[in-house]
Amino acid sequence: MLNFVNDYCEAAHPDILRRITQTNMEQLPGYGSDHYCDEAKAKIRQVCDAPDADVRFLVGGTQTNQTVIDTITPPWAGVVASTSGHVNVHEAGAIEFSGHKVLTIPSHEGKMDAKELDAFCADFYADGNHTHMVFPGCVYISQSTEYGTLYTKAELEAIAAAAHKYDIPLFLDGARLGYALAAEGNDLTLQDIARITDVFSIGGTKVGALFGEAIVFTKGNTPSHLTTQIKQHGALLAKGWLLGLQFDTLFTDGLYTHIAANADMQASRIRAALKDKGYRLVFENTTNQTFVVMDGPTVDRLGKDVKFDFVTKYDDAHTIMRICTSWATTDEHVDRLLELL
Repeated sequence: MLNFVNDYCEAAHPDILRRITQTNMEQLPGYGSDHYCDEAKAKIRQVCDAPDADVRFLVGGTQTNQTVIDTITPPWAGVVASTSGHVNVHEAGAIEFSGHKVLTIPSHEGKMDAKELDAFCADFYADGNHTHMVFPGCVYISQSTEYGTLYTKAELEAIAAAAHKYDIPLFLDGARLGYALAAEGNDLTLQDIARITDVFSIGGTKVGALFGEAIVFTKGNTPSHLTTQIKQHGALLAKGWLLGLQFDTLFTDGLYTHIAANADMQASRIRAALKDKGYRLVFENTTNQTFVVMDGPTVDRLGKDVKFDFVTKYDDAHTIMRICTSWATTDEHVDRLLELL
């Protein structure tokens, strides 16, 4: 059975497993106070050209988003996201559970528009009753988006300017950042992201790690008692060196973007074949997620040999399915899929 459900079906890149095996019997201090975490942080600061950045390692994506948003957002405020934003649609209300409402603005193929963000904030403060309302307290976006699309540098700068106009921090969720950085047509670098945003994450779970995300505070803006707050959110790993080892490996010799480029390349092969065979793609993108319209018989036929991810009904006879490649997707996997198509 071929599996194109998500980009974390496999355990981890072999180089990471090798490092863990090699260091398995070392006795190390816990909670990220080990030299492997220090070395990984130094490498991340270097590739971000942000020597003073505060880098922390957390266990998973939802914990990372909840922890960051909760610690940078005032208690009386919410987080502004597009309607399709991950924190709005796929985190079981984790943000609301921490006491912050998700305030939505329109989604345009997964992206928010800076002018609409500006207008949303302006309308809020123009309302004479805004002291009785949920304030916009931070802005959330992801790169790549929930639909695999990309923000350009100009778009990211415009969103940051709109947020900062109202003294609101910008958080970029990078759960799939590797696939965005490696994508054809991407014009954003880690240095750009570190310069433009107030805080961003670098995903490991979906880009070759066993588990784990890095968060990067780039403006001397680390929330007070962050380690304590990370632990309160269940995101602090006692065996923290396992996170450090993984990110140290991912950021050695460009491994992070190299393995991500494989997923993007394999997804491009799939998209080209889908178009050639007359399938309709919902979004144009160059990352590792492909959204395609399929009729019922096709879904049933392919489902005998391939696992896809159901997205939503398109109409009474068609469904939008997601085909997701990963760092571990091989030529053989894609060749077999193309034969079945």
